[in-house]
Amino acid sequence: MTPCLASPETKIDEYVKMSDPRRRGNSIPGNLMKKNRFLAVAAGLALSAAAIADTPDPTAMAKGISLPDSVWMVVATVLVLVMTPALAMFYGGMVRRKNALSSMMHSFIMMGVISIVWLFLTYSLAFGKTSNGFIGNLEYAWGHIPMAHANTDGAVPNIPAGLHMLYQLMFAIITPALISGAVAERMKFGAYVAFTTIWSIVVYAPIACWVWNDNGWLNKLGALDFAGGTVVHFASGMAALAACLMLGKRKAVENKEPILPNNLTMTLVGAGLLWFGWIGFNAGSALALNKLAIGAFVATHMAAAAGMIGWLICEKLRIGKATALGAASGLVAGLVAITPAAGYVQPVPGALIGFIAGIVCCYSVNLKYRFGFDDSLDVVGVHGVGGFLGAILTGVFASIVANPTIADQLKGGQLMLIFHQFIGAIVIGAFSFVASLIILATIKAFTPLRATEEEEIEGMDEALHGEAAYNL
Repeated sequence: MTPCLASPETKIDEYVKMSDPRRRGNSIPGNLMKKNRFLAVAAGLALSAAAIADTPDPTAMAKGISLPDSVWMVVATVLVLVMTPALAMFYGGMVRRKNALSSMMHSFIMMGVISIVWLFLTYSLAFGKTSNGFIGNLEYAWGHIPMAHANTDGAVPNIPAGLHMLYQLMFAIITPALISGAVAERMKFGAYVAFTTIWSIVVYAPIACWVWNDNGWLNKLGALDFAGGTVVHFASGMAALAACLMLGKRKAVENKEPILPNNLTMTLVGAGLLWFGWIGFNAGSALALNKLAIGAFVATHMAAAAGMIGWLICEKLRIGKATALGAASGLVAGLVAITPAAGYVQPVPGALIGFIAGIVCCYSVNLKYRFGFDDSLDVVGVHGVGGFLGAILTGVFASIVANPTIADQLKGGQLMLIFHQFIGAIVIGAFSFVASLIILATIKAFTPLRATEEEEIEGMDEALHGEAAYNL
């Protein structure tokens, strides 16, 4: 317990009494007595201040916590949080008018549901201590997360565990929200919430543990993923593919009806906000305000710019026009591909990764026509292909000049790192795909996954939510 301290007024009174000749039985001249009173007051205030200074501050951060790093991580956390509403706008503008609100709700509901699941369980599964390298323990379950101290394993000693939990939560929120683009305009809202909730526990948390936990098995293998190229994008892309196969095609696709975006202006704004938030996504993954964060910032921005240019060049060659939707899709493709590499490459390779991704993903979105699955908003072609491509190119361009901490991963040479990147991506993609199929099949046994034909025709907004995006 904190000792009870005498108030400043009590100490002053004691000194005043000592200076009072009537209390001491001495005769002291008036001017000297005034001087003694002044000294007594000053001494009392000084002692009180010293006593207060020695009292532990219950709101103070633990030793080793960096204030500049913590402030930066607060900013980065907010930036990544903005990405989910931005994704809602990005997707919401691309669907048909009668499905705009439904599509946006798929992103917004993740901010609610996944936040609670993360606090009570999945943060601990991903970042708790692990002896097996596959799943964390329950040390941080039920919100048992220190707010002023770092995690007990010392992996991130410079910021409070509570802040680290919040930052990683933003990744956990947006990852299942990405999947929603593939199932837009036909999946039941309840089935979607059930699927993404279970997926975040059964798929996302283990994968995050494998790659980002210090004792994760892929981490120890030497696979690199700076900010989520495989954990976030490739995993969600493969889950999206599984969902497309389970749900089947939209009726409009089967009937070969025109499917036109309702508001590309909103999609462009959403893409711009994603670019803005992605700075926190990648540069924040340095978990400190340092040279690594700045390098990731530069590589991320250049990859987005180059990705947009690459996609537009591809469009111009293919269809003779550079489209606004192409510009939005291209910058996102560049951002997806640079995500695993952002903290491991220099600016020029970062731009090259983005440019390659812009071109490759521009062609990859046509895979759905060749293989006959209905990926509504091209999640597989952009996030799946872009995430895998970025993982491999991380192995190609990773450099100790950009990040000296990866010297061990490069001991076997660049080819060995590429091999490790390939193994990591294949394992994560296969696990996400198979687990997603099982989760969806299980849910389907209890409740329908997709809307009825009548609900599709009416539109998800009115049929499932009783609202309309536009009342004009």
